[in-house]
Amino acid sequence: MLRLDQITYRIGPRTLFDGASATINPGHRVGFVGRNGTGKTTLLGMLTGDIEFDSGTISVPSRWRVGITRQEAPDGPQNPVEIVLAADEELARLHREAETATDPHRIAEIHIRLHDKGASRASARAARLLAGLGFDEAAQRRPCHSFSGGWRMRLALAALLFTEPDLLLLDEPTNHLDLEATLWLENHLRHYRGTVLLVSHDRDLLNRATEETLHLENGKLTLYSGNYDRFEETRRMRLAQNENLRSRQDAQKQRIMKFVERFRYKATKSKQAQSRLKMLERMEPIPEHRDEGAVALTFPAPKPTLASPLLTTEDVSVGYDGLAVIKNLTLRFNGDDRIALIGANGNGKSTLIKLLAGRLAPMAGTIGKSSKLRVGYFAQHQADELDLAASPLIAMARKRPRDTETQVRAQLGRFGFGREKAETKIGDLSGGEKARLLLALMSAEAPHVLLLDEPANHLDIDSRQTLVQAINAFEGAVVMVSHDPHLIALTADRFWLVADGAVRPFEGDMDDYRALLASSGGNGAKAANGATGNDKKERRREAGERRKAVAHLKRELASAEAEVEKLEARREDLTRAIGYPALYHDQGDSANLITLQKNLGQVEKDLSAAEDRWAKAQGNWDAARP
Repeated sequence: MLRLDQITYRIGPRTLFDGASATINPGHRVGFVGRNGTGKTTLLGMLTGDIEFDSGTISVPSRWRVGITRQEAPDGPQNPVEIVLAADEELARLHREAETATDPHRIAEIHIRLHDKGASRASARAARLLAGLGFDEAAQRRPCHSFSGGWRMRLALAALLFTEPDLLLLDEPTNHLDLEATLWLENHLRHYRGTVLLVSHDRDLLNRATEETLHLENGKLTLYSGNYDRFEETRRMRLAQNENLRSRQDAQKQRIMKFVERFRYKATKSKQAQSRLKMLERMEPIPEHRDEGAVALTFPAPKPTLASPLLTTEDVSVGYDGLAVIKNLTLRFNGDDRIALIGANGNGKSTLIKLLAGRLAPMAGTIGKSSKLRVGYFAQHQADELDLAASPLIAMARKRPRDTETQVRAQLGRFGFGREKAETKIGDLSGGEKARLLLALMSAEAPHVLLLDEPANHLDIDSRQTLVQAINAFEGAVVMVSHDPHLIALTADRFWLVADGAVRPFEGDMDDYRALLASSGGNGAKAANGATGNDKKERRREAGERRKAVAHLKRELASAEAEVEKLEARREDLTRAIGYPALYHDQGDSANLITLQKNLGQVEKDLSAAEDRWAKAQGNWDAARP
């Protein structure tokens, strides 16, 4: 088994690991979670020996082979199958030695070992891995150097999986995958025979592929039984229990101090007072849990409201350098649509987003839209266009030159940039903070439609959940591309399949699409186009109609949840303020105290009404959802 015992690691004055310990049993699949920047990637480097820790021990069985995702992409003239086969160094060495060996005994040993490693099936296994990650037969024959960096990173992942290490360390393996390849990876990891330690912000991947969750927080490691959802539930219970114990301890401390202050100078009670003081000194404090939490994300409401459809296309063709990627495109979307684009990478999803955003002109056909339509376009590559020497405040002021500083800061505040972060150099921001800045800039003019191309990249799980809430609360239309199935499932009401140069509706939900991919070996376009049987088509049609009918209920539920959370936070702030000792001194601020008490009473009343609305919305959604 894998053991970590009292690991301590510091970077300058910052302590990433403070006596952290954990034990992972062989064959277990473990999700590794924690806030961005807490040290997850660092720990993977310790397990491979690339990073030396300050103290403690890490025990990995000597017979275990350890494999990890690397940032270096393969290159060269070899085709993908050759690259993947070469990753198994022992297999490659045995093949070379088999061509030159002359000793009969050694030849026999080589062939036995080749048989044990399944050498006769190696090429077919490599091809299946590549197909699952999106390399079709033609792509598998192309030279490696002809692929983009993202596809070569997929190739590196295929090579790692081919070697089947005893300890598989995966650090955000879906970063370069599309939705189809992500769903394939889920299934592959569920059947992996070795031990897996998976770092990911993809909630669905963690839920479907792991059976334990290792949580890194405040320099400590805690192993939870169950997938990510189970981890969240168990952790909430532990925190609630810890808070209850802390409150009881605080009350006990107050009682002890009252006794001491009352009797410490009375001869008959002084010994008892001293005894209680010693009891207080021995009492192990239970610290208050401080969770930074996900920052707020709020898209401004579009004004004025425009009549539907917001945009239409008629027989449009679009592409690059005179070659059409999508042909004969005829579609429309309305002001309340939530549309997810699905289909394998390279089929034109980003091209369609750019067309809708006005970044690509149509090669043929017509596009109709209101002259007042404002479009917000988000793409990860835009991070490369940011002025790293400027601050978010400067970047937003450039975007909105007529706004006052107060208005500029208000827009940044919608996306979690307080005064300090708003004045930080963009070059010093994390990947997640840059993504939030792009969202803030994209929505600065209160667009009627959000066009989101992989908006969740670089966001941690909590921030992704906040993004879900922001999208559901947005009053305009949304068209998105994402490899995060959880994000799509919770926000999209309609699906458009982009494949074979066309865009067509997919009548179903994520579970339907997942099932079609599984039944077709990962070819979503083929599955969607070739699905037969009236019952199956009718079931998908009905599912789509049911989802459309209850879409407003899902948005109402998200809005009610957000209102309850806002009022609960306000109640907590007021309760804390009322408990401030200075209000109760002889010359305390009685007027302020009365105001606080009145505000608390109103918040309690508003919270009760909001909870009633939430309960009603939850009941309506549970009863009506497909």
